[in-house]
Amino acid sequence: MNKFNFKPLILATALLCSANFVNAQDNLVNSLKNNQSAKSKESFKFTDVINLANTPVKNQGSSGTCWSYSTNSFLESEMIKAGKTPVPLSQIFSARNAYVEKGKNYVRMHGAVTLGDGGALHDVINMYRKYGAVPQSVYTGLNYGTTVNKFGEMGEIMNGVLAAVVKNPNQTLTPNWEKAYTAVIDSYLGEVPKSFDYNGKKYTPQSFAKEVVGINPDDYVELSSFNDHPYYSKFTLLVPDNWSFDQVYNVKVNEITDIIDNALKKGFTVAWATDVSEKGFSYKNGVAFVPEKPFEQMSADEKATMFDGPKPEMEITEVNRQEAFNNYQTTDDHGMHIVGLAKDQNGKEYYIVKNSWGETNDYKGYLYVTKNFVKYKTTAFLLNKSGIPSDVRKKLSI
Repeated sequence: MNKFNFKPLILATALLCSANFVNAQDNLVNSLKNNQSAKSKESFKFTDVINLANTPVKNQGSSGTCWSYSTNSFLESEMIKAGKTPVPLSQIFSARNAYVEKGKNYVRMHGAVTLGDGGALHDVINMYRKYGAVPQSVYTGLNYGTTVNKFGEMGEIMNGVLAAVVKNPNQTLTPNWEKAYTAVIDSYLGEVPKSFDYNGKKYTPQSFAKEVVGINPDDYVELSSFNDHPYYSKFTLLVPDNWSFDQVYNVKVNEITDIIDNALKKGFTVAWATDVSEKGFSYKNGVAFVPEKPFEQMSADEKATMFDGPKPEMEITEVNRQEAFNNYQTTDDHGMHIVGLAKDQNGKEYYIVKNSWGETNDYKGYLYVTKNFVKYKTTAFLLNKSGIPSDVRKKLSI
């Protein structure tokens, strides 16, 4: 490797990828704006089967922090499940700490790992374990005059600092780069308080997590389903945003929905990572499904009425699920929060999914997603291990 000196190529590639990630969230939302039909809401008749308590819909703004919004929303529902009054948790506290850790990992990997503001469901649990938690009211991340997140400028400067570190102009790294990098983040998001008052009592982030939020990070597990790894074992999920190289449990494709169904029936919600850059996903209409016919083979009328009422779907198998992932047809581009189960007028079941793009769609920020879509496009999902069926837990040795 040293003979050909690939390091400049690696650095250039990493910088290109990180620059693209800065605008990834806005590009994703814009790419979905035409995925809608004129008569969708009046053509679907949804009836709730399970609708678990959750906190109000938030707006992640112009930032790739869906993973933090969805998993913190999930933790708020976990507080409700535990009989606590839910506290709106700071999503940007989780993100800020993840960015610090991601920067360290980036330097350790000589720049050969993803940057950007994206992340994974487990990042919130990992940051909770290491740093604790704070209320949204204490740490908003809105430190420079905006009312919603806008991370583009911050991201470019963060990337520039890390690029200089990896270039290593002194030939030996000093410990000061971590201070400089963290200072960039804190200048935009604000410094994390070492202690703060909440409801008349003083806390640190660690004591707030223990005494108020009260969850045990060891109670949560992340799962996925791919047939290129042994089932009921753990493997490293190879998606760009898994910068920490965390491992997930591997289950069979039909067990994805079996596990989610069991969790919901027991009162547990589910954090969900998926691919939404699909013709069958309409944020505006609040519906997602897997069309039986490929989009390019549809007539103009079929395309125009895709979301006008229930439609037949493609059968999902472990083979076509794996092929879609292998071919980049399934990518890890969004995180949301599964909070319930509903049926349409034909009796077909859909998961009720809470998004983090504000209340701007037909269902005020929620979506109805078919089980086939979840089987096909899930990259990972995270839940309380008590929500997993006992037979599956036994197979996983959890």
